Amino acid sequence: MPSYSPKPSDVLERFVRYVRVDTQSDPHHEDQTPSTACQLDLARMLANELEGLGCEGVSCTEHAYVTATLPASEGAQDLPALGLIAHIDTAIDAPASGVAPHIVHYEGGDLVHGERDGRAVVTTPKQLPDLASLVGQDLVCTDGTTLLGADDKAGVAEIMALVARLVAHPELSHPMLKLAFVPDEEIGHGAALLDLDDFGATWAYTVDGETLGEFNWECFSAAQATVTAHGVEVHPGSAKNVLVNAITLLREFDELLPAAERPEHTEGYEGFFHPIEVSGSAGVATLTYIVRDFDSAKFEARKQLLVDCAAFLNARYGEGAIEVEVREQYRNMVEHMDGMDFLRDNAYAAMRAVGLDPVTVPVRGGTDGSQLTLRGLPCPNLPTGGYNCHGVREFIPVRSLELTVDMLEQLVARFAVAQR
Repeated sequence: MPSYSPKPSDVLERFVRYVRVDTQSDPHHEDQTPSTACQLDLARMLANELEGLGCEGVSCTEHAYVTATLPASEGAQDLPALGLIAHIDTAIDAPASGVAPHIVHYEGGDLVHGERDGRAVVTTPKQLPDLASLVGQDLVCTDGTTLLGADDKAGVAEIMALVARLVAHPELSHPMLKLAFVPDEEIGHGAALLDLDDFGATWAYTVDGETLGEFNWECFSAAQATVTAHGVEVHPGSAKNVLVNAITLLREFDELLPAAERPEHTEGYEGFFHPIEVSGSAGVATLTYIVRDFDSAKFEARKQLLVDCAAFLNARYGEGAIEVEVREQYRNMVEHMDGMDFLRDNAYAAMRAVGLDPVTVPVRGGTDGSQLTLRGLPCPNLPTGGYNCHGVREFIPVRSLELTVDMLEQLVARFAVAQR
Protein backbone atom coordinates (compact mmCIF):
# COMPACT_ATOMS: atom_id res chain seq x y z
CA MET A 1 0.00 0.00 0.00
CA PRO A 2 1.20 3.57 -0.65
CA SER A 3 3.04 5.18 2.24
CA TYR A 4 1.40 8.53 1.53
CA SER A 5 -2.08 9.94 0.99
CA PRO A 6 -2.74 10.58 -2.71
CA LYS A 7 -4.35 13.87 -3.65
CA PRO A 8 -7.57 13.89 -5.71
CA SER A 9 -7.09 13.47 -9.46
CA ASP A 10 -9.22 14.32 -12.49
CA VAL A 11 -7.42 11.76 -14.68
CA LEU A 12 -10.51 9.68 -15.51
CA GLU A 13 -12.53 12.67 -16.66
CA ARG A 14 -9.62 13.86 -18.81
CA PHE A 15 -9.00 10.44 -20.31
CA VAL A 16 -12.63 9.87 -21.30
CA ARG A 17 -12.75 13.32 -22.88
CA TYR A 18 -9.52 12.90 -24.82
CA VAL A 19 -10.31 9.49 -26.29
CA ARG A 20 -13.49 10.86 -27.86
CA VAL A 21 -11.33 13.05 -30.11
CA ASP A 22 -10.32 11.17 -33.27
CA THR A 23 -6.55 11.46 -33.72
CA GLN A 24 -5.68 8.39 -35.79
CA SER A 25 -2.47 8.88 -37.77
CA ASP A 26 -2.05 7.75 -41.39
CA PRO A 27 1.13 6.12 -42.77
CA HIS A 28 0.06 7.00 -46.31
CA HIS A 29 0.57 10.67 -45.46
CA GLU A 30 3.76 10.37 -43.43
CA ASP A 31 5.38 13.01 -45.64
CA GLN A 32 3.35 15.64 -43.80
CA THR A 33 3.14 16.40 -40.07
CA PRO A 34 0.67 15.79 -38.66
CA SER A 35 -0.29 13.00 -41.04
CA THR A 36 -3.96 13.72 -40.24
CA ALA A 37 -5.43 17.17 -39.61
CA CYS A 38 -7.65 15.82 -36.82
CA GLN A 39 -4.62 15.52 -34.52
CA LEU A 40 -4.61 19.30 -34.32
CA ASP A 41 -8.00 19.17 -32.60
CA LEU A 42 -6.58 17.47 -29.53
CA ALA A 43 -3.34 19.46 -29.71
CA ARG A 44 -5.25 22.76 -29.51
CA MET A 45 -7.42 21.42 -26.68
CA LEU A 46 -4.36 20.47 -24.65
CA ALA A 47 -2.65 23.80 -25.28
CA ASN A 48 -5.75 25.66 -24.04
CA GLU A 49 -5.90 23.49 -20.92
CA LEU A 50 -2.19 23.99 -20.18
CA GLU A 51 -2.66 27.75 -20.44
CA GLY A 52 -5.63 27.46 -18.09
CA LEU A 53 -3.43 25.65 -15.59
CA GLY A 54 -0.96 28.53 -15.64
CA CYS A 55 1.86 26.81 -17.51
CA GLU A 56 4.43 29.06 -19.16
CA GLY A 57 5.54 29.20 -22.78
CA VAL A 58 2.60 27.16 -24.05
CA SER A 59 2.91 26.48 -27.76
CA CYS A 60 0.84 24.55 -30.29
CA THR A 61 2.55 24.44 -33.68
CA GLU A 62 1.03 23.87 -37.10
CA HIS A 63 2.57 20.39 -36.87
CA ALA A 64 0.47 19.51 -33.77
CA TYR A 65 3.38 19.73 -31.32
CA VAL A 66 2.28 21.03 -27.92
CA THR A 67 4.98 22.17 -25.49
CA ALA A 68 4.79 23.95 -22.15
CA THR A 69 6.76 24.60 -18.96
CA LEU A 70 5.66 24.17 -15.36
CA PRO A 71 8.05 26.19 -13.16
CA ALA A 72 9.89 24.37 -10.39
CA SER A 73 8.62 24.23 -6.85
CA GLU A 74 10.26 26.34 -4.15
CA GLY A 75 13.86 25.29 -3.62
CA ALA A 76 14.20 23.29 -6.86
CA GLN A 77 14.61 26.20 -9.28
CA ASP A 78 18.31 25.56 -9.92
CA LEU A 79 17.96 21.87 -10.77
CA PRO A 80 17.93 20.44 -14.31
CA ALA A 81 14.56 20.39 -16.06
CA LEU A 82 12.75 17.07 -16.43
CA GLY A 83 10.70 16.27 -19.53
CA LEU A 84 7.43 14.33 -19.66
CA ILE A 85 6.26 13.29 -23.12
CA ALA A 86 3.25 11.47 -24.59
CA HIS A 87 1.85 11.14 -28.09
CA ILE A 88 -1.59 12.26 -29.18
CA ASP A 89 -2.15 10.00 -32.20
CA THR A 90 -3.74 6.57 -32.11
CA ALA A 91 -2.91 3.39 -34.00
CA ILE A 92 -3.92 2.44 -37.52
CA ASP A 93 -4.70 -1.19 -36.62
CA ALA A 94 -8.38 -0.69 -35.77
CA PRO A 95 -11.14 1.89 -36.33
CA ALA A 96 -10.57 5.01 -34.22
CA SER A 97 -13.46 7.32 -35.08
CA GLY A 98 -16.48 7.55 -32.79
CA VAL A 99 -14.80 6.05 -29.70
CA ALA A 100 -17.50 5.40 -27.10
CA PRO A 101 -15.81 4.64 -23.77
CA HIS A 102 -17.78 3.04 -20.97
CA ILE A 103 -16.91 1.55 -17.60
CA VAL A 104 -17.30 -2.16 -16.95
CA HIS A 105 -17.19 -3.37 -13.34
CA TYR A 106 -15.27 -6.59 -13.85
CA GLU A 107 -16.39 -9.51 -11.72
CA GLY A 108 -14.34 -12.32 -13.27
CA GLY A 109 -14.64 -14.63 -16.26
CA ASP A 110 -14.75 -13.21 -19.77
CA LEU A 111 -14.47 -9.44 -20.01
CA VAL A 112 -17.23 -8.28 -22.35
CA HIS A 113 -16.18 -5.03 -24.00
CA GLY A 114 -19.19 -4.51 -26.20
CA GLU A 115 -20.64 -5.79 -29.45
CA ARG A 116 -19.61 -5.72 -33.08
CA ASP A 117 -21.71 -6.99 -35.99
CA GLY A 118 -24.09 -8.64 -33.54
CA ARG A 119 -21.37 -10.59 -31.74
CA ALA A 120 -19.92 -9.94 -28.31
CA VAL A 121 -16.34 -8.66 -28.22
CA VAL A 122 -14.61 -10.36 -25.29
CA THR A 123 -11.22 -10.89 -23.71
CA THR A 124 -10.88 -14.24 -22.00
CA PRO A 125 -8.68 -15.08 -19.00
CA LYS A 126 -6.80 -17.47 -21.28
CA GLN A 127 -6.01 -14.63 -23.68
CA LEU A 128 -5.03 -12.29 -20.83
CA PRO A 129 -4.06 -14.01 -17.57
CA ASP A 130 -3.71 -10.57 -15.92
CA LEU A 131 -7.52 -10.42 -15.77
CA ALA A 132 -7.34 -12.49 -12.59
CA SER A 133 -5.70 -9.54 -10.82
CA LEU A 134 -8.37 -7.11 -12.01
CA VAL A 135 -11.44 -8.75 -10.44
CA GLY A 136 -13.52 -6.14 -8.63
CA GLN A 137 -12.04 -3.20 -10.56
CA ASP A 138 -13.68 -0.69 -12.87
CA LEU A 139 -12.29 -0.96 -16.41
CA VAL A 140 -12.64 1.65 -19.15
CA CYS A 141 -13.54 -0.20 -22.37
CA THR A 142 -14.87 0.68 -25.80
CA ASP A 143 -18.15 -0.57 -27.25
CA GLY A 144 -16.25 -3.16 -29.25
CA THR A 145 -16.26 -1.31 -32.58
CA THR A 146 -13.15 0.88 -32.16
CA LEU A 147 -9.90 0.95 -30.29
CA LEU A 148 -9.90 2.91 -27.04
CA GLY A 149 -6.82 5.06 -27.50
CA ALA A 150 -5.23 4.40 -24.12
CA ASP A 151 -2.11 4.19 -26.27
CA ASP A 152 -1.32 6.94 -25.64
CA LYS A 153 -4.14 9.17 -24.46
CA ALA A 154 -3.79 7.49 -21.07
CA GLY A 155 -0.28 8.93 -20.94
CA VAL A 156 -1.59 12.33 -22.04
CA ALA A 157 -4.32 12.30 -19.38
CA GLU A 158 -1.94 11.12 -16.65
CA ILE A 159 0.59 13.87 -17.36
CA MET A 160 -2.15 16.51 -17.55
CA ALA A 161 -3.69 15.28 -14.28
CA LEU A 162 -0.25 15.42 -12.65
CA VAL A 163 0.19 19.03 -13.77
CA ALA A 164 -3.25 19.93 -12.42
CA ARG A 165 -2.35 18.30 -9.09
CA LEU A 166 0.99 20.08 -8.81
CA VAL A 167 -0.63 23.43 -9.58
CA ALA A 168 -3.33 22.83 -6.95
CA HIS A 169 -0.75 21.68 -4.36
CA PRO A 170 2.33 23.91 -4.57
CA GLU A 171 3.78 22.14 -1.52
CA LEU A 172 4.56 19.12 -3.75
CA SER A 173 8.22 19.13 -4.80
CA HIS A 174 9.32 18.98 -8.42
CA PRO A 175 11.94 20.48 -10.73
CA MET A 176 11.02 22.56 -13.73
CA LEU A 177 8.88 20.29 -15.88
CA LYS A 178 9.06 20.45 -19.65
CA LEU A 179 5.92 18.98 -21.20
CA ALA A 180 5.47 17.76 -24.77
CA PHE A 181 2.54 16.16 -26.54
CA VAL A 182 3.50 15.07 -30.04
CA PRO A 183 1.86 13.59 -33.17
CA ASP A 184 2.38 10.55 -35.38
CA GLU A 185 4.27 8.26 -33.00
CA GLU A 186 2.31 5.28 -34.31
CA ILE A 187 3.76 5.72 -37.80
CA GLY A 188 7.37 6.07 -36.63
CA HIS A 189 7.65 9.86 -36.65
CA GLY A 190 9.61 9.75 -33.41
CA ALA A 191 9.02 13.35 -32.31
CA ALA A 192 11.33 14.37 -35.13
CA LEU A 193 10.26 18.02 -35.03
CA LEU A 194 10.78 18.48 -31.30
CA ASP A 195 13.56 21.09 -31.01
CA LEU A 196 15.56 19.70 -28.09
CA ASP A 197 17.48 22.91 -27.43
CA ASP A 198 14.24 24.87 -27.25
CA PHE A 199 12.52 22.12 -25.25
CA GLY A 200 15.18 22.50 -22.59
CA ALA A 201 14.95 19.21 -20.69
CA THR A 202 18.14 17.53 -19.49
CA TRP A 203 16.46 14.12 -19.38
CA ALA A 204 12.91 12.94 -19.88
CA TYR A 205 10.43 10.08 -19.75
CA THR A 206 7.79 9.05 -22.22
CA VAL A 207 4.59 7.83 -20.57
CA ASP A 208 3.64 5.31 -23.23
CA GLY A 209 3.92 1.80 -21.82
CA GLU A 210 1.38 -0.76 -20.70
CA THR A 211 1.47 -2.92 -17.55
CA LEU A 212 1.99 -1.04 -14.28
CA GLY A 213 5.41 -1.60 -12.76
CA GLU A 214 7.18 -2.10 -16.08
CA PHE A 215 10.12 0.16 -16.88
CA ASN A 216 11.49 0.26 -20.43
CA TRP A 217 14.87 1.47 -21.56
CA GLU A 218 15.48 -1.24 -24.09
CA CYS A 219 13.54 -1.32 -27.34
CA PHE A 220 13.79 -2.82 -30.78
CA SER A 221 16.03 -1.42 -33.43
CA ALA A 222 13.59 -0.97 -36.27
CA ALA A 223 13.44 -0.72 -40.05
CA GLN A 224 10.74 -0.72 -42.69
CA ALA A 225 11.35 -2.65 -45.90
CA THR A 226 9.45 -2.15 -49.14
CA VAL A 227 9.71 -5.11 -51.53
CA THR A 228 8.54 -4.45 -55.09
CA ALA A 229 8.08 -7.28 -57.59
CA HIS A 230 8.05 -6.61 -61.35
CA GLY A 231 6.31 -9.30 -63.34
CA VAL A 232 6.05 -10.16 -67.02
CA GLU A 233 2.41 -9.96 -68.11
CA VAL A 234 0.92 -11.99 -70.95
CA HIS A 235 -2.49 -13.50 -71.61
CA PRO A 236 -2.89 -16.48 -69.25
CA GLY A 237 -3.97 -18.62 -72.18
CA SER A 238 -0.51 -18.38 -73.71
CA ALA A 239 1.50 -17.83 -70.55
CA LYS A 240 3.58 -21.00 -70.36
CA ASN A 241 7.29 -20.25 -69.87
CA VAL A 242 6.62 -16.52 -70.36
CA LEU A 243 4.40 -15.19 -67.58
CA VAL A 244 6.07 -14.00 -64.41
CA ASN A 245 3.39 -13.10 -61.86
CA ALA A 246 4.48 -10.32 -59.49
CA ILE A 247 2.11 -11.59 -56.83
CA THR A 248 3.71 -15.04 -57.01
CA LEU A 249 7.14 -13.44 -56.83
CA LEU A 250 6.19 -11.78 -53.54
CA ARG A 251 4.92 -15.08 -52.20
CA GLU A 252 8.24 -16.72 -53.08
CA PHE A 253 10.14 -13.87 -51.44
CA ASP A 254 8.10 -14.17 -48.25
CA GLU A 255 8.67 -17.92 -48.14
CA LEU A 256 12.43 -17.39 -48.16
CA LEU A 257 12.25 -15.65 -44.79
CA PRO A 258 12.33 -17.86 -41.66
CA ALA A 259 8.74 -18.81 -40.82
CA ALA A 260 9.44 -19.04 -37.08
CA GLU A 261 10.63 -15.44 -37.00
CA ARG A 262 7.22 -13.79 -37.20
CA PRO A 263 5.66 -11.72 -34.39
CA GLU A 264 3.16 -14.49 -33.66
CA HIS A 265 6.03 -16.88 -32.85
CA THR A 266 8.40 -14.59 -30.93
CA GLU A 267 8.70 -13.01 -27.49
CA GLY A 268 11.21 -11.40 -25.12
CA TYR A 269 14.39 -10.45 -26.95
CA GLU A 270 13.51 -12.33 -30.15
CA GLY A 271 13.31 -10.25 -33.32
CA PHE A 272 11.04 -10.72 -36.32
CA PHE A 273 10.00 -9.98 -39.90
CA HIS A 274 6.40 -8.78 -40.09
CA PRO A 275 4.55 -8.27 -43.39
CA ILE A 276 2.08 -5.45 -42.81
CA GLU A 277 0.71 -4.37 -46.19
CA VAL A 278 0.44 -5.80 -49.70
CA SER A 279 -0.91 -4.25 -52.90
CA GLY A 280 -0.64 -4.54 -56.66
CA SER A 281 -1.37 -6.86 -59.55
CA ALA A 282 0.29 -9.56 -61.63
CA GLY A 283 2.36 -6.84 -63.29
CA VAL A 284 3.67 -4.94 -60.28
CA ALA A 285 3.09 -5.75 -56.61
CA THR A 286 4.47 -4.37 -53.37
CA LEU A 287 4.87 -5.95 -49.94
CA THR A 288 5.86 -3.89 -46.89
CA TYR A 289 7.60 -5.37 -43.85
CA ILE A 290 8.59 -4.03 -40.49
CA VAL A 291 11.86 -5.55 -39.27
CA ARG A 292 12.78 -5.64 -35.59
CA ASP A 293 15.61 -6.87 -33.32
CA PHE A 294 17.20 -5.88 -30.01
CA ASP A 295 20.72 -6.98 -30.94
CA SER A 296 22.48 -4.60 -33.34
CA ALA A 297 24.38 -7.36 -35.15
CA LYS A 298 21.25 -9.45 -35.63
CA PHE A 299 19.40 -6.34 -36.79
CA GLU A 300 21.99 -5.74 -39.51
CA ALA A 301 21.79 -9.43 -40.48
CA ARG A 302 18.02 -9.17 -40.88
CA LYS A 303 18.35 -6.21 -43.22
CA GLN A 304 21.01 -8.05 -45.23
CA LEU A 305 18.82 -11.16 -45.50
CA LEU A 306 16.16 -9.13 -47.29
CA VAL A 307 18.75 -7.98 -49.81
CA ASP A 308 20.07 -11.52 -50.22
CA CYS A 309 16.58 -12.92 -50.85
CA ALA A 310 16.06 -10.34 -53.58
CA ALA A 311 19.39 -11.26 -55.17
CA PHE A 312 18.45 -14.97 -55.13
CA LEU A 313 15.17 -14.34 -56.95
CA ASN A 314 16.75 -11.90 -59.38
CA ALA A 315 19.25 -14.63 -60.36
CA ARG A 316 16.27 -16.86 -61.15
CA TYR A 317 13.89 -14.40 -62.82
CA GLY A 318 16.19 -11.68 -64.12
CA GLU A 319 17.80 -8.57 -62.69
CA GLY A 320 15.23 -6.11 -61.37
CA ALA A 321 12.48 -8.65 -60.83
CA ILE A 322 12.66 -7.86 -57.10
CA GLU A 323 13.65 -4.52 -55.62
CA VAL A 324 14.16 -3.97 -51.88
CA GLU A 325 14.28 -0.61 -50.16
CA VAL A 326 15.14 -0.65 -46.44
CA ARG A 327 14.57 2.46 -44.33
CA GLU A 328 15.84 2.50 -40.75
CA GLN A 329 13.28 3.90 -38.29
CA TYR A 330 14.90 3.90 -34.83
CA ARG A 331 17.53 2.18 -32.71
CA ASN A 332 17.60 0.41 -29.35
CA MET A 333 17.80 3.26 -26.84
CA VAL A 334 19.79 1.22 -24.29
CA GLU A 335 22.84 1.71 -26.52
CA HIS A 336 22.85 5.33 -25.30
CA MET A 337 21.96 4.89 -21.62
CA ASP A 338 25.44 4.57 -20.11
CA GLY A 339 25.61 6.52 -16.84
CA MET A 340 21.83 6.92 -16.71
CA ASP A 341 21.09 4.36 -13.98
CA PHE A 342 19.44 7.06 -11.85
CA LEU A 343 16.63 7.31 -14.43
CA ARG A 344 15.78 3.68 -13.73
CA ASP A 345 16.41 3.94 -9.99
CA ASN A 346 14.14 6.96 -9.58
CA ALA A 347 11.41 5.28 -11.57
CA TYR A 348 11.73 2.13 -9.44
CA ALA A 349 11.54 4.16 -6.22
CA ALA A 350 8.46 6.01 -7.44
CA MET A 351 6.72 2.76 -8.35
CA ARG A 352 7.51 1.17 -5.01
CA ALA A 353 6.19 4.25 -3.21
CA VAL A 354 2.72 3.61 -4.66
CA GLY A 355 2.77 -0.10 -3.98
CA LEU A 356 4.01 -1.43 -7.32
CA ASP A 357 6.71 -4.04 -7.89
CA PRO A 358 8.99 -2.59 -10.59
CA VAL A 359 10.69 -4.65 -13.26
CA THR A 360 12.72 -3.70 -16.32
CA VAL A 361 11.39 -5.30 -19.48
CA PRO A 362 12.31 -4.78 -23.13
CA VAL A 363 9.57 -2.96 -24.99
CA ARG A 364 8.73 -4.90 -28.12
CA GLY A 365 8.16 -1.79 -30.15
CA GLY A 366 9.37 1.76 -30.05
CA THR A 367 8.49 5.00 -28.36
CA ASP A 368 9.25 8.60 -29.15
CA GLY A 369 11.97 8.17 -26.55
CA SER A 370 13.80 5.77 -28.88
CA GLN A 371 14.71 8.52 -31.32
CA LEU A 372 14.93 11.28 -28.72
CA THR A 373 17.54 9.26 -26.82
CA LEU A 374 19.61 8.87 -29.99
CA ARG A 375 19.33 12.61 -30.53
CA GLY A 376 20.80 13.30 -27.10
CA LEU A 377 17.81 13.42 -24.73
CA PRO A 378 17.91 10.30 -22.51
CA CYS A 379 14.27 9.24 -22.46
CA PRO A 380 13.18 5.85 -21.06
CA ASN A 381 9.55 4.79 -20.99
CA LEU A 382 7.00 4.48 -18.18
CA PRO A 383 3.75 2.49 -18.13
CA THR A 384 0.24 3.88 -18.44
CA GLY A 385 -1.58 0.78 -17.18
CA GLY A 386 -3.41 -0.12 -20.41
CA TYR A 387 -4.06 -3.54 -21.96
CA ASN A 388 -4.73 -4.94 -25.45
CA CYS A 389 -3.55 -1.82 -27.25
CA HIS A 390 -4.12 -1.34 -30.99
CA GLY A 391 -7.40 -3.24 -31.09
CA VAL A 392 -11.10 -3.18 -30.27
CA ARG A 393 -10.43 -5.12 -27.04
CA GLU A 394 -8.25 -2.36 -25.61
CA PHE A 395 -9.05 -1.29 -22.04
CA ILE A 396 -7.52 0.36 -19.00
CA PRO A 397 -8.42 0.02 -15.31
CA VAL A 398 -9.47 3.24 -13.60
CA ARG A 399 -7.11 2.32 -10.75
CA SER A 400 -4.21 2.18 -13.23
CA LEU A 401 -4.93 5.71 -14.40
CA GLU A 402 -4.99 6.94 -10.82
CA LEU A 403 -1.90 4.99 -9.70
CA THR A 404 0.11 6.32 -12.63
CA VAL A 405 -0.63 9.91 -11.61
CA ASP A 406 0.48 9.01 -8.06
CA MET A 407 3.63 7.39 -9.44
CA LEU A 408 4.44 10.45 -11.56
CA GLU A 409 4.02 12.66 -8.50
CA GLN A 410 6.52 10.52 -6.64
CA LEU A 411 8.87 10.47 -9.62
CA VAL A 412 9.10 14.22 -10.14
CA ALA A 413 9.71 14.69 -6.40
CA ARG A 414 12.86 12.57 -6.78
CA PHE A 415 14.19 15.01 -9.36
CA ALA A 416 13.70 17.92 -6.94
CA VAL A 417 17.11 17.01 -5.51
CA ALA A 418 20.47 16.85 -7.30
CA GLN A 419 21.03 13.62 -9.26
CA ARG A 420 24.20 11.56 -8.90
